Order: sequence, then structure tokens, then C-alpha cells
Amino acid sequence: MPKGTNQKLKLYYLAKILVQKTDDTHYLTMPEIRKLLEEYDVTADRKSLYDDMEALRVLGIDVIGEQRGRNYYYHVGGKHFELAELKLLVDAIQSSKFITERKSSDLIKKLTALASEHEAAQLKRQVVVQGRVKTMNESIYYLVDEIHTAMMSNKRITFEYLTWNLEKKMVPRKEGLYEESPWALTWDDENYYLISYDTPQQKIKFFRVDKIRNITITDKRREGREEFEQYDMAAWARMNFGMFGGKETMVKIAFNNSFVGIMIDRFGKDMPIRPSKKDGWSETTVEVAISDQFFGWIFSLATNVEILEPADVRQRYKTEIANLISMYK
Repeated sequence: MPKGTNQKLKLYYLAKILVQKTDDTHYLTMPEIRKLLEEYDVTADRKSLYDDMEALRVLGIDVIGEQRGRNYYYHVGGKHFELAELKLLVDAIQSSKFITERKSSDLIKKLTALASEHEAAQLKRQVVVQGRVKTMNESIYYLVDEIHTAMMSNKRITFEYLTWNLEKKMVPRKEGLYEESPWALTWDDENYYLISYDTPQQKIKFFRVDKIRNITITDKRREGREEFEQYDMAAWARMNFGMFGGKETMVKIAFNNSFVGIMIDRFGKDMPIRPSKKDGWSETTVEVAISDQFFGWIFSLATNVEILEPADVRQRYKTEIANLISMYK
């Protein structure tokens, strides 16, 4: 049998064919494999392909051969990612506001290359990123890389922090640059945030990464390690609503028993639950950062929750409701 012009690439093309065209429900026979190799101008006899299959197994590709009736079928079993895992990653990319629409499509395209052609078709049917609210900051990936570099180098960063104006343009929030000690990045409320330490204010601060511009790594060492290590991010997330801080206060809340799932989702399974004087209701006491966002969450639950204590927080909520009513008179 005359050899094709790409014989030196036979093992590569064989791996490509098996990975792209087979999975746990799609198989190829030896004649089909040989025919597909011929499309790459590679010829192979049956015996050499048996040796090549074994070489691929040694290289870590899970090539499986199964006898079915009179034919022998081949497919790739375990891959780097299962289809369910790829679907999960695709959904995460689609729902991420901090990833631009264009980058979302690029990342999903790369993920589909990790699946067979048949599995990729299932992933492509999920690609509906168009029209979603996405960040417009294409440089966010480089910003994240710069922040990670600064953290690894134990250096502070300077940057501009932007906000929207009425002309729908992003403008600096203040004159001059922010100088921060970066300690972590977190994903919250569908946005990517930088967690940093502000030396002059001596406090932990949060910045939306997609609103950062002109970042520079300085020669100054980071500060605030002790403060950051003592910071309980999980507890902070439970008591804050979005990334909006406020005075931390123990608040007693009564809720309709049918809303217990909503309360646990918000405050965690460790929240105390006690019977209430009101039939079909319960009470809990949780630590909350008092803010407009907290009151907004309470308002969204309508008459199914009630702030009981402390009196000043209850009164502040009543004042907020009164102010809202006055706006619509």
C-alpha cells in the first residue's frame, strides 16, 4: 500500500479523529477510521492502527474497543471534561456579566473543541449570549491578569475608577488615581470584584473590575495582610446585599413559614429559627449590614417578612416606605 504524504502525522490525525468524532454514544469501525485518515492523506493498515491505538492509550487518551456482533467499534471514553461539566461551564460564561459578548462566544467556541462533534452540537444549541446585559470592557481579562501579577509580586496598584454619566459615558469617579493593596478577586452579584486594602482609610474595599482603567503595578509593597486574613468573606456575603456595605447590626426578622427556604438561601443553614407569636410564622435573628439594598430585599418579600427589632432599624424602614409613598401621590 503506497503511503500518504502525511504519514508522520498519522498518530496526531488518528487522535483528532477519535476525539472529535466519537464519545460514549458514537463509535467508529476500523474501515471508517481508515477512510477518515485518507481524507488527511494518511494511509494505514489494520495492524499498524492497532499499534497506534495502544500508543494513544499510553499517551493518556482513553481509546476503547468493543466487539458488537461481527464488527469491532472504537470510541474515546473519559475525556478532560464530561459533557455535563462543559454545559455547566458554558452556562457560567453565558450568565457572567463581566465577560463581554464577543469574549463569551470565543470562550464557548474553545470549550466546544474539547468535546466530540456530536457533543459540541449540544453545546452550540445553548449559545444564546446575544442580547444579554454584558460588560463592554474588552480589557477586563488583562486587568485581571495585572491584578494577579500584583498580588503574586506583593505590590500595590494604581488605577482610575469609572462611573456612568447621563451621556452614557464612563468617566472617572474622582480626580487622580486610586492606590490600593490588592488581596483577592471575587465573583458576586454577577460581577467581578477586586478586594483591596486602602491604607489611608484603613479598611477593606471593593471595586468592580470592569470599571477599572489604566492599572499600574507600583514598587510599593502591599499593606493590610492582617486585616484581610481576619476578613470572613463568607460571613460578609451573608450579611451584605450585593457589594453594598453598611452598619453591621443584629436584626430580628419574622417570616411566613413558607418563606423559610428564601431565608436559609440568604443567611445559611446556621441561622436560628424560633416559633413566632403569629400563627404560621417563625422568627430569626441575623447579623445584617443595614443599607438601602437590605431594605430593598425586605420590600421584595412584601408582607411575608417583618423587621421586629431593633426599633431604629424598623423605624428607618417605615420612613423609607413613607418616602416611597410620597413620591407616588
